[in-house]
Amino acid sequence: MDLKEIQNLIKFVSNSGVAEVKLEMDNVKITIRTTVEGSTPEITYVQTPAVAQALPQPAAQIPVSTPAAPAAPAAPAADDSSKYITVKSPIIGTFYRKPAPDKPMFVEVGSTIAKGDVLCVIEAMKLFNEIESEVAGKIVKILVDDSSPVEFDQPLFLVDPS
Repeated sequence: MDLKEIQNLIKFVSNSGVAEVKLEMDNVKITIRTTVEGSTPEITYVQTPAVAQALPQPAAQIPVSTPAAPAAPAAPAADDSSKYITVKSPIIGTFYRKPAPDKPMFVEVGSTIAKGDVLCVIEAMKLFNEIESEVAGKIVKILVDDSSPVEFDQPLFLVDPS
């Protein structure tokens, strides 16, 4: 299943009103959950790990206890940015702030944007996907450096809708 098919599936599920869809093919499992009408769907994309990858997992569980301490300071920071809308990455790929190396940036901090304006480009599997704004407002903060890898649902921009 390629990226375009996954994106079409996400759009179909979010528009259909279905609460959850699970899809399993060969070694790929996809779960799409919609929570509230009008919100973006929650997607879990899992590939069955190889046996060699299963061994390092106990080491990865050691840091789980450390985020408990920083969680308390993170709450006041969330209050500070709670009035802002977070634009998140809809796909995994490489984040670019301009359409080409010799072109100007799509947006800067302080830029006023309208719904549908292109904010950035994310390259995934040699395809450049324009990420459009779903809200109108003003760019308050750019959370990712140019040419950086991004994960699915990673925050990219903070937008002040007022």
